[in-house]
Amino acid sequence: MAVATQEKPPIQWWLVLIQGIATLAIGIFLLMDPVGTARLIVFYIGLYWIVTGVLSLIRIFTDRGNTIWKLINGIIGLLAGWFLVSNITDGSTLVFGIAAVIILGIQGVIMGIFGLIESFQGAGWGPGVLGAISIIIGLMLLGSPFGYALVLPWVIGSFAVVGGIFSIIMAFRLRNA
Repeated sequence: MAVATQEKPPIQWWLVLIQGIATLAIGIFLLMDPVGTARLIVFYIGLYWIVTGVLSLIRIFTDRGNTIWKLINGIIGLLAGWFLVSNITDGSTLVFGIAAVIILGIQGVIMGIFGLIESFQGAGWGPGVLGAISIIIGLMLLGSPFGYALVLPWVIGSFAVVGGIFSIIMAFRLRNA
């Protein structure tokens, strides 16, 4: 009896190249003009939230399920998006950065707790050590979200430059494979 296998479609090398170039460009912009680039990113996030809020409200009329959640999602999307788009200043960008740092800090603590639990359930040292490190980093972020929000564009920019370069290299390796 023959088993049907699904073959994964090959990754298009040029898509990886475009992604790498875009990531590299964003990283360079963040490193060269962190405040201006952060403002632009916050502005586009605001536009995205406005569009998704409107689409969520439209879906109330096209799909009758979960009407309350669509209404709440639409209203929150519109309000949050409008707030970001209409308040693009250094202060609002910093508030957005502080919120991102707080979310990352909470995520780090939660992931660290799960790593420690996994370690105590017999997964070994690895998850425990990584869990402890994750908790420490999460608590550091939560301890000084303002300070970390100020350096966030440079950190993200640095990661984007390195990631973009690696994506470009990988694209050419995929093309030659």
